[in-house]
Amino acid sequence: MNRKDSFSTRLLSWYRQYGRNDLPWQQNPTVYRVWISEIMLQQTQVRTVIPYYQRFMESFPNVMALAQASLDEVLHLWTGLGYYARARNLHRAAQHIWPHHQGRFPIDLDSLMQLPGIGRSTASAILALTCNQRHAILDGNVTRVLARYHAVSGWPGKAIVKRTLWAIAERHLPSTEVAQYTQAIMDLGATVCTRARPRCDRCPLRNGCKAHARGQQSRFPGARPRKRLPKHRTIFVILQNHGGDVLLERRPLHGIWGGLWSFPECPPGVDVEKWCRATLGCHPETVEYWSMRRHTFSHFHLDITPVHILANDKVPMVDKARVRAWYDRSGYNGLGLPAPVKHLLGVLDDELGEIRHDTHGPLRKAG
Repeated sequence: MNRKDSFSTRLLSWYRQYGRNDLPWQQNPTVYRVWISEIMLQQTQVRTVIPYYQRFMESFPNVMALAQASLDEVLHLWTGLGYYARARNLHRAAQHIWPHHQGRFPIDLDSLMQLPGIGRSTASAILALTCNQRHAILDGNVTRVLARYHAVSGWPGKAIVKRTLWAIAERHLPSTEVAQYTQAIMDLGATVCTRARPRCDRCPLRNGCKAHARGQQSRFPGARPRKRLPKHRTIFVILQNHGGDVLLERRPLHGIWGGLWSFPECPPGVDVEKWCRATLGCHPETVEYWSMRRHTFSHFHLDITPVHILANDKVPMVDKARVRAWYDRSGYNGLGLPAPVKHLLGVLDDELGEIRHDTHGPLRKAG
């Protein structure tokens, strides 16, 4: 194929006219700034990420600030963005970089991939966009562009399909203007070659795109094999004392919502009042069941039954597996909270009105 008609040349020409160049992480694109953006953009759309990114960079403008922050501070700024392992990995990576690399990011692919939460495509994107290093990427947008252009069948999560797409990505990578090409192919997937209703009339690659020629854009890439999501149930115990404080506990670092603060959970089918007395060491005075809420993860549905309990002021017991604390409303502002917990705290405030601030401050250890 003639060079001026090649895949990369057409894409770069389109990018110069239509590509995005005003995204926050494109301004002063240091390795640190692009790293934060690439992690936030995993499985999350640009318009959702932008306000989170801006707040995150205001609080943690460099790797030292992130390394020295507490996990609570990091998770608080991540609240609502989901996939919280990403935030924990950012924090762990910063704490590794600061002492082991003198606060400077490694700028070779293998070293970058050894950091928590950084895989091949993410490491390649960071180095291509900031150092113009010649590495192919294969994020969701790029996968869609290449799978359609070459009519690559099958779900990209399968190893054989993934290998095929990586080989194609390497083949199309130009020898120069790697940073621009990397941004261009991501932009094309995000704004033109979209998952639903692709704008093929605006695509610089439509001549030569096999999916377009066949009128089968929706077939590529292949869909993940459908599985019925299982349902799990739990009871959120919204325990409030007479001072208006609410009991929260930090979840284990591993598992869903790892490291975030949530309500104590009572197993379904268990008498909640007896469970509170036995597990939390408190005596409920009033018990109110709220309507069930469903929260869906990528691999299961979680049906949550909130139970609001007004208890006496006896301090609950603390077990060795979790840290529990009483919080007043001002104390929520510095915590990482799962979205359903944040919502329920808002409901609680709306229904019960102003909560009296305790003279001991926002946080009092339980026990």
